[in-house]
Amino acid sequence: MELKDEVTIPAPRDEVYAALNDPEILKRCIPGCEELIKHSDEELEAKVVLKIGPVKAKFNGTVRLDKSGAPESFSLTGEGNGGAAGFAKGGADVTLEDQGDTTILRYEAKADIGGKLAQLGSRLVQSTAKKLSSKFFNEFAATFEDGAA
Repeated sequence: MELKDEVTIPAPRDEVYAALNDPEILKRCIPGCEELIKHSDEELEAKVVLKIGPVKAKFNGTVRLDKSGAPESFSLTGEGNGGAAGFAKGGADVTLEDQGDTTILRYEAKADIGGKLAQLGSRLVQSTAKKLSSKFFNEFAATFEDGAA
């Protein structure tokens, strides 16, 4: 499964980059996130509850960041295990383009799933993934509008 999109964030690139590295902001924005622990600048651990079609599962996962192109770009890889519901693993490349007082955030993500999740059908999983990513970025953009970031 592949996802790509772009969103305009009403803040300068340095602020957007800093917020993308703030566990408290990320926890508020990630749908279903119950816990987000920063182990280092390159590794996070998350506990997320998701419902995809009839399957509801609690995922425990890790995310690793490659910040070698920061603050213009970075990439991340992660994997999560939802027990009987299955697993998910993937990664994303993110670019941040400075546009004065705003930032264009572009991402391209790929994910693989297995277990019960894979049996739900690719259209349901793809539409749910798009909905969840849209919810994340809408919440993320809203943190700047509220002045919380």
